[in-house]
Parts: sequence; structure tokens; C-alpha cells
Amino acid sequence: MRCVIALGSNIGEGPEQLRAAFADISALPGTQAMACSSLYTSPPMAAMQQSDYTNAVALIDTTLSPIELLDRLQAIELEHGRERHERWGPRTLDLDIIDIEGTTLNSERLTTPHYGLAERAFVLLPLFEIAPNHQLSDGRQIATLLAQCPSQDLYQMADSRLL
Repeated sequence: MRCVIALGSNIGEGPEQLRAAFADISALPGTQAMACSSLYTSPPMAAMQQSDYTNAVALIDTTLSPIELLDRLQAIELEHGRERHERWGPRTLDLDIIDIEGTTLNSERLTTPHYGLAERAFVLLPLFEIAPNHQLSDGRQIATLLAQCPSQDLYQMADSRLL
């Protein structure tokens, strides 16, 4: 199944964190990396007092179930020093399943498409970069969501491809 994964970091060296995480994701069993966006920088959500984020989006094909993929991504976060102290707090690594082709989920552990996607330019713009015609599993178009999303001071980092 084709999945959209958002990568983010604002503790430590963000570009290196995301490169290492992308390599770890690509090495998951039954998983193949299909594309990865450039790196972007963005301020934290809701004007929280923390460092700017480094963000990217990856497309993967995987044979893992959605929950298996979630468990593996959370294990990668832990391997990279992720600590969960507060919601939307700073983090060494954040890996979110944004969309799973042909699948909508709404469970306690996983909702796809991601519930806050329409307000997250730091996901929409990198996804548009690598898949401008992507249609979410609920039928919404990435291009339409991006056009309606408020600007969030998002900047593409120079020479920053992960793949």
C-alpha cells in the first residue's frame, strides 16, 4: 500500500535526524521508498516557544498493516531519542502517517487521512512537491488543500533532497 509519512524535528540537527529517519523507514521490512521531498523549515504550531522545525514528506510502498507501520515508526522515533512529555512539545523526531492509499481509519491510535492535515502547510507543501496530483483516501486533493491553507512562514532549505 502507498503511504504518506511526514517527518519533523526541532531538537538537535534536524536535517541529519530526518536523513537518518528516512533511511530507517526505507529499511523497514516489506517497505520501499518511492519519493521524498526537500527539507523545509517552519515555526512551531500555535506560536509555541520552541525552536523552528525541519520538515519533509516521504511516499513509501509497504506491505505492513497500518498499525504495524505505526508501531515501527514509533520505534524509530524512540531510537532517535523521542520523549513524549507534552502535546506538540519539542521533539528530536516526529513521524506521522498522513494518508494510506485507499484506506480511511479513525481509531484511538491512528486516524487517516491525518486529522489536522488541512492546517499544516509544512506537510501540504512538501507533499505537493513530490505528488502534486495526490488525492487523499477521503477524496480531497492536495492542491486544493494547499491553496486553502494559511501561509505559515515555510521555507525550502537549499540543496536538501533526502532521496
